[in-house]
Amino acid sequence: MEWFYYAFGDNDVLGVMDVPDSVAAVAVSLAVNATGAVNVKLTVRLTPEEIDQATKKTVSYRAPGA
Repeated sequence: MEWFYYAFGDNDVLGVMDVPDSVAAVAVSLAVNATGAVNVKLTVRLTPEEIDQATKKTVSYRAPGA
């Protein structure tokens, strides 16, 4: 755990964990959520370099009903 804060609003606590990859993060989330004691929601942090890579990808998307 890098940091941990209590908060007001929809989320009671916020924290940052350093994990090796997204698969490990999901594994932790699944294990913690399976206890039923808490509800963990993941937010992936992206670097500026990853955003730059994403902007260069071509994506084919059509809005529903279009």
